[in-house]
Amino acid sequence: MSIEQYWAPQTLPEALEHLRAKDVTILAGGTDLMVQSHAGRTKLGSTLLNIRRIGELHTIEPDGEGVRIGALCTISDLQRDPLIKQHFDILLQACDHFASDQLRNSATLGGNVCNASPAGDTLVPLLVLDAQVELQSKPNGSVQTRRVPLAEFVTGPGKTLRSAHELVTALWLPIPKPGFVGRFYKFGTRPALDISAISIGIGGVRVGQTLTDVRLAYGAVAATPMRCKGAEAVLEGQTLDERTMQTVAATARDEVHPIDDVRASAWYRRELVHNMTLRMLQDESQT
Repeated sequence: MSIEQYWAPQTLPEALEHLRAKDVTILAGGTDLMVQSHAGRTKLGSTLLNIRRIGELHTIEPDGEGVRIGALCTISDLQRDPLIKQHFDILLQACDHFASDQLRNSATLGGNVCNASPAGDTLVPLLVLDAQVELQSKPNGSVQTRRVPLAEFVTGPGKTLRSAHELVTALWLPIPKPGFVGRFYKFGTRPALDISAISIGIGGVRVGQTLTDVRLAYGAVAATPMRCKGAEAVLEGQTLDERTMQTVAATARDEVHPIDDVRASAWYRRELVHNMTLRMLQDESQT
C-alpha cells in the first residue's frame, strides 16, 4: 500500500488526534522502520505520522521519585544528559554499545522500546531499572494517560501492548536506591555495530559483599527480554562468594529459552549466559 497522507504535527494533542484515524504508521527516528519497510518486513500504512517535531517528547526531567525520559530522546541525548549520568549508569553502558554514532544521533529510546526486539539494546537495562512505559491517547476528545511496566509492555518479537490509537510518549524510571550498582554486557560479532547474540544486565543495592533488591535481565535469550526471577532469588541477600555466584549463573542458564539462529545456537547462548553472568558477578565481587 502506498502512503496517501503525511502528517508532521508540532504538538502532542494534534498527534493524538491524527492517531484516531485508521492505518497510521508512526515515524520517529526511522532507523528500524525504514530498514524494515525497505526489506518488506513491515508494511507502511496509508498515513505516515512524523512525530519528530513534537518538542515535549524530547525532554528529560525529574518526575516525582523518578525521571521521565521523552520517547523522542535519542541515544546520544541520553549519553549527554546529567540526570542519566547521575542515576542510570547501566543505561549509559548499553548506550555505549548501541550501533554507531550516526545511528545514536537518530535512534530514539521510544522507538527502541516499541520495536520490541528480543535483542533490543536498551530493553535489558530498562528492565533492570524497573522502567515504565507511558502511553497517551485521545479517544474521546480528551487526552488519557496510562503507564505499563516494561516487563509487561513487550509481549513478543515486534509486539507490544500499545493499541493503534496510542502513542508511547515517555519512559519513566524510578531513581535507584542508595548503593545501587549496575552492570551491562553485550556479546556479538562486534562490540556495538551488531545485533547482540545475548545481553545481560545485573543490578542491585550493594552493602559490603552482599546484593539486595537484585535484578538479573537478559536479552536475545527468549521471545522477549526477560528477568530471571529464580536466579534473582538465589542471589538476593547472599554474599558474593564463589559458590553463590556459580549457583546464580547455573540457575540463569536453566531459566532462559534461546533459539538457534544465524548469530548463535541455543546451546551456545546458554553457555554464554552461564559464563558471562559468572564473570560479571566475579568482577563485581572484586570491586
